[in-house]
Amino acid sequence: MNERILTERRGHIVVVTINRPEAKNAFDLASAQAMHRAMDLLDADDEVFIGVITGAGGTFSAGADLKAVARNERAVTERGGFGMFRRPSRKPLIAAVEGFAVGGGLELCLSCDLIVAARDAKMGLPEVRHNVAAVGGGLFRLPRRIPYHLAMELALTGGFYDPEFLQRHGLVNRISEPGHALDDAIAWAEQLLVNGPTALAASKEIIFQSANWTDEEAWTRQAPIAAIAFEAEDRVEGLRAFAEKRRPVWRGR
Repeated sequence: MNERILTERRGHIVVVTINRPEAKNAFDLASAQAMHRAMDLLDADDEVFIGVITGAGGTFSAGADLKAVARNERAVTERGGFGMFRRPSRKPLIAAVEGFAVGGGLELCLSCDLIVAARDAKMGLPEVRHNVAAVGGGLFRLPRRIPYHLAMELALTGGFYDPEFLQRHGLVNRISEPGHALDDAIAWAEQLLVNGPTALAASKEIIFQSANWTDEEAWTRQAPIAAIAFEAEDRVEGLRAFAEKRRPVWRGR
């Protein structure tokens, strides 16, 4: 049996590939457990600064494996659905979308921080077509990121939408030509590597957590997260590199 989730180091980037092309990269419990391990790997390795998630075989993910659902198997771990919905990696994640990112596949994108999608990709929440609610975060994350009525349109019609439409409304960051989403996502990740990795992680975490904070709480709760960057070796290196007019050598700690 093929590994359901593949991880490949490319310098300070890890490419995480959903590897069930025969099932349109749908998730069963084993897939969720493997994704959970991939998120643990990202969090534990100081030399990894950014993750890129993609799918094998020309598609991102068709969501939950309905055969697994039929046998009452839930693709859920301690990190939530698909091994990451509730608690993705604390490091920045870029979704590289080809083909379909629908149902849980779109919710997987919503668990990432940036989305690069091929021009001919299709994205949506078709759960209502099967009298199911999208409980992987889509129904509360979408209205935080796009206008309320558009979020309702996606949720209530169950339709599929192209990335150019979703980019106009702020859900997709960048559009790629078909077959180039992964390459473009990696190129973008490499551009981000000029920035301090502990600051990238802290910035991502504050934004991620802030959805649960009032403005008053945010002033206090951001402090210990930001302190990870302020107190890191990388901050000393960043200041030294600036003074010496050279590119910093980041260590992720």
